[in-house]
Amino acid sequence: MKIAYLDCFAGVSGDMLLAAWIGCGASQSRLEEQIQGLDIDGLRLSCEPVKRGAFAALKVTVQAPPDQPHRHYSKIAEIIGNSRLSESVRKNSLDIFRRLGEAEAAVHGTSLEKVHFHEVGALDSIADIVGTCAALEMLGIDELHCSPLNVGSGTVQTQHGLLPVPAPATAELLKGIPVYSSGPSLELVTPTGAAIVSHFAKSFGPVPPMTINNIGYGAGSNNPAGFANVLRILLGESQHAQPSMENLLVLEANLDDMNPQWFGYFAEKAFEAGALDVYFAPIYMKKNRPGVVLSLLCRPDQKEIFMNLFFRETTTLGIRGYEVFRRALDREFISVSTPFGDVRVKISRHNGHILHHSPEYEDCRLIAEQKNIPLREVFEQVSIAFSKSVPPRT
Repeated sequence: MKIAYLDCFAGVSGDMLLAAWIGCGASQSRLEEQIQGLDIDGLRLSCEPVKRGAFAALKVTVQAPPDQPHRHYSKIAEIIGNSRLSESVRKNSLDIFRRLGEAEAAVHGTSLEKVHFHEVGALDSIADIVGTCAALEMLGIDELHCSPLNVGSGTVQTQHGLLPVPAPATAELLKGIPVYSSGPSLELVTPTGAAIVSHFAKSFGPVPPMTINNIGYGAGSNNPAGFANVLRILLGESQHAQPSMENLLVLEANLDDMNPQWFGYFAEKAFEAGALDVYFAPIYMKKNRPGVVLSLLCRPDQKEIFMNLFFRETTTLGIRGYEVFRRALDREFISVSTPFGDVRVKISRHNGHILHHSPEYEDCRLIAEQKNIPLREVFEQVSIAFSKSVPPRT
């Protein structure tokens, strides 16, 4: 299982994360393509090597059009929701911004809808969050772990005036997370960094048992004397095999009176809420009526969420459910060099051996559109390149 460990001895921010992911192997050009999927004119990504203390690191700068307005959550949700991002990147990005909005609302005693995103609403922060979500998907990271966070000290100037470090919204986001203060008088954990870490991190503590394959260093904006203002990410494989068997829940309803156009909408909402699978099958019901069995696979602790979705979005009067088990192969993405450039390929392993491979659809679709060639041809060429680059039974 591929895991990442965030070593936040100098805190964490959105641009530090994005730079460190690039240092770990995420393609800068493909991240730029993802960010441009927001369809915002003038939004660009640049990356340059810098020094922070004794460390050689990468510094990311998001170039955005000037004079950007303050934005409400609904506007940011609209930008991301209408983007050409993958479903998981869209969902994670929206969830992170909701965290930010709820933290701001709690601090200012208002509602999410009335919150103005000041600094975090700027396009560079939107790009940092979307870029990080895309990098995690690109690198095939299964779990993210994190050290305790060095929040810094002193005060920080914001749109709300001079605030103590950590800023109130940051402190709200860090509830339940171990923190400490060390080093120069600076804001080391930003609201964006806190929101991303609190969303993705499975644990906070020392480095878990792992085999390190890549290391990335992301530079912060400030460069104080005698202090290495960098975020270090360790990327590798977990040394403890995770259980491949898990207990899941199937929820079902038989429907013979529902508009067929509604089934696709139900599936979209279910996947947005975290369903593992949704599928339909034709059946014959009472009185020989043709119908559809609508099935949804989820984790047991999600039962109430999806039962409510069934009742709200379908015509069913009842739901049945039963437990099942699932055993899944270990899966990861690797990058394969092809005549079209680097393309992601998903591979599955059993007992350390590669059993299956599948070129990533979104990568192949983009190539087919850009080159004006059949999608089938792209898949074939990528599969040939994979077979040449990966020895059998590895």
